[in-house]
Amino acid sequence: MQTPEPLAKLMKAANVALELARLPVAQLCFERRLNPDAIPDVYANFTRPHPRYKVFGNKSMGVALIDLARFDSPASYLHTVRQHGHAGHQSRKAAARGYQLRRIDRNEYLDDIHAIHVSSPERQGRPMDASYLMRRTAYPHEPHCECHGVFDPEGRLAAYCNVALYGNFVATDQLMGYRGSDGIMYLLLSNIICGLIESRRVNWFMYDTWFGAQHGLREFKRRVGFQPYRARYRLV
Repeated sequence: MQTPEPLAKLMKAANVALELARLPVAQLCFERRLNPDAIPDVYANFTRPHPRYKVFGNKSMGVALIDLARFDSPASYLHTVRQHGHAGHQSRKAAARGYQLRRIDRNEYLDDIHAIHVSSPERQGRPMDASYLMRRTAYPHEPHCECHGVFDPEGRLAAYCNVALYGNFVATDQLMGYRGSDGIMYLLLSNIICGLIESRRVNWFMYDTWFGAQHGLREFKRRVGFQPYRARYRLV
């Protein structure tokens, strides 16, 4: 006997609520001193009511995080993502193909970044946001941010990630690369993660939310080591 549609929806909602309630909790702190002009605005955005589920904060339920503090070395993190197809394996494959990483100033790679943005009409089954399709003439200087780039064997920028330091956690601000199977996105994120573990600057690494992502993106996050958490924020 088939479950009536209203009851099926209610059961699905109840299961989601139960799953959210069981998530571990991460205490995330915003530090105003890192950028007094920007940090309070980001905090306000993260804690405002969710656009669909008003009882929750905008980025509080199912946030994709890696608990960096549980790793005593980069090697211990890489051990957890060593399986075939996961970040360790994929990043080794990319490095063997000649891809290299380094810190970059986005303003020195405006054309390269624009070429990445317009290289595919959609990402994760969704059309590219119009803001990405317009070539930027400059990126603002943000003292709490740093950008990392992956370069192919010919020296072309193939992917980049702008990372924002907010307090006891960092978060991806912009992350994009050419589509393909060379493992460059795994190489990019795993190297950033290893650097954060080695520096002991922060306890958490955030990559947006878990449940709002398409299946492919969620699987990518899982293979890098992200897990869903409930986040509690404070601003100091």
